[in-house]
Amino acid sequence: QVQLVESGGGSVQTGGSLRLSCAASGRTFSSYTMAWFRQAPGKEREFVARISWSSSSIGYADSLKGRFTISRDNAKNTLYLQMDSLKPEDTAVYYCNVAGYYSGSKYRPLNYWGQGTQVTVSS
Repeated sequence: QVQLVESGGGSVQTGGSLRLSCAASGRTFSSYTMAWFRQAPGKEREFVARISWSSSSIGYADSLKGRFTISRDNAKNTLYLQMDSLKPEDTAVYYCNVAGYYSGSKYRPLNYWGQGTQVTVSS
């Protein structure tokens, strides 16, 4: 089992920036594909970004490309999400997710979640 603790959320004005962090427990963080999701009030949880264990493969939701940057530091067991040029529609609870890992050539999905961190963007 992996425990995930998000931090770095808060309130900012339109155009501002925030950097979210997700600290993971355990010694296998470096083998996991990690992701960020978000959930706005009254809406379904949606995908934000994903990063492979080696950071060699990164993907973003199309609507967020160019403003958000996902990264990781395997030595620190930490996942990051740099959010720039924030808009009111970015207001949501942001969740860290362990998506899965490779066992040999076979991908094994997981679904561990953090408790979330609130991001509020005001106009």
